[in-house]
Amino acid sequence: MAEALLRDRLHKRGRDWIVSSAGTWAHWIRGASEYSMEVMLQAGFDITAHRSRMVNEALLNEADLVLCMETGHVEALHIEFPDYAFKIKLLSEMAGQQISVHDPYGEPLAMYRQMANELTTLIDAGLERIIELVESNVESADWTTG
Repeated sequence: MAEALLRDRLHKRGRDWIVSSAGTWAHWIRGASEYSMEVMLQAGFDITAHRSRMVNEALLNEADLVLCMETGHVEALHIEFPDYAFKIKLLSEMAGQQISVHDPYGEPLAMYRQMANELTTLIDAGLERIIELVESNVESADWTTG
């Protein structure tokens, strides 16, 4: 969901950057959940081609910025991939917050709608910061937010 929303917002700002998602614990290749597809289709996005994959060093090396949904994801990636910690951030951090976005996997449709709304709010509020960080092409461990 976040991948589609961010790609859309960047495209509307004239930036057709590669936006892709990967999971910290995505051990099996799966498509998006039925409710994720339904909510996103209602918002005008087709995510039926999405397939999960695991974060790895090659992906982190290629990425200019890595945005995580949950604080635990940031912590885990910082520990497992310390050389890339400078570009691994919490999505909500881009909007000046420090909150995790709850994954509603297995929960009712209403929770997926709530997550989509939360993602939309965070991405819209943090888009300028996301663009700034990527365009600055900073390659050091002293990235700051705010």
